[in-house]
Amino acid sequence: MAGLADKTLPADIKTEELLLNMGPQHPSTHGVFKVVVRTDGEIVLASESHCGFLHRCAEKIAENVTYIQYVPYTDRMDYLAAMCNNLGYCLAVEELAGARESVPERGQYLRIIAAELSRIASHLMSVGTYGLDVGAITPFLHCFREREMILRLLEDMCGQRLNYHYISIGGVKRDFPPYLIPKILNFLDWFEKKVPEYNQLLSGNGLFLERTCGVGVVPAELAIQWGWTGPCLRGSGVDRDLRRDNPYSIYDRFKFDVIVAKGEEGVIGDCWNRYYVRVWEMLESVKIIRQAIKDLPGGADNPNNLPVNDQKIAKQILGFKPPAGEVYLAVENPRGELGFHIISDGKSPKSLRTKVRSPAYCNISILDHISKGSLVADLVAIIGSIDIVMGEVDR
Repeated sequence: MAGLADKTLPADIKTEELLLNMGPQHPSTHGVFKVVVRTDGEIVLASESHCGFLHRCAEKIAENVTYIQYVPYTDRMDYLAAMCNNLGYCLAVEELAGARESVPERGQYLRIIAAELSRIASHLMSVGTYGLDVGAITPFLHCFREREMILRLLEDMCGQRLNYHYISIGGVKRDFPPYLIPKILNFLDWFEKKVPEYNQLLSGNGLFLERTCGVGVVPAELAIQWGWTGPCLRGSGVDRDLRRDNPYSIYDRFKFDVIVAKGEEGVIGDCWNRYYVRVWEMLESVKIIRQAIKDLPGGADNPNNLPVNDQKIAKQILGFKPPAGEVYLAVENPRGELGFHIISDGKSPKSLRTKVRSPAYCNISILDHISKGSLVADLVAIIGSIDIVMGEVDR
């Protein structure tokens, strides 16, 4: 038996291909996403991805409600980074209306704090669930501990834990309560000490390295061809981040590093690089939040304070009609470039056409291309490393 592995199979013994359905409801697909896999034993010969099971008609809805009424719908797309969705859409509408400079200074800073906290929470979800994908339960529990702290902070901002509608056209819905800034700073102090804990549990774990290093490799050229953005693109070694390269809001006022895979850890563009970029990006978000808090303009006595009267905001904006024209504005979401293309006819308080560029949809499109020849278990690791949210993919 010891030498059997060295011998070829007899000619009359043939392997049999198997058609396997992963999903549409399966923990490893990160949502209602179906992958039809053709396998030969454990080897993936081909795969065919199917999305659309969660289709919400988000873009069509945008054309049938007013601009401010549509803001809560953006929460439901990438529901793990709802604040970032709010910010991208509101910035696009303000740009279309020529009102980019009308957002009060304090409101600008509060937007950044909310968005970066949301980015950390999203990455914690990604890192924790990725541990589950490859069989590690403990990191998931640790990441959710810190994510719960962030959700409580966001709940203090607006009363919600998942779908916020906090960032609105013209500013934010209300000011931070007086106790919130100290709570955020305490969380940042706690969180910075926990990232080495994640690295000890997962990043350098031998079994995790075996499951992710050299798996799902996407070179920089291929990543660009398929329209990858965000941590996936930076995991392939491409130095691009819209917060730095095409600053929106007030990101040009902050100093932070763009985390890019350099290849020192081995093969560049694999699952491990995409995971590790997200780990270190969380610490860069901490830097941004600290700077925003340090430079935060004064409160109610400051003439640049944000509007806090919800009824007044709604009365001013609910029926407003931007001039005829169109705009495309993109922001750096936790999953990549989220873009809103809005067309106004200048006559209606509703958009003539709204189109959303979903980073998760563009990133997952490459799955069938890079899964060929991998193991079925590796396919699970590849999907997790791309970090999709099906609410955004299907919109």
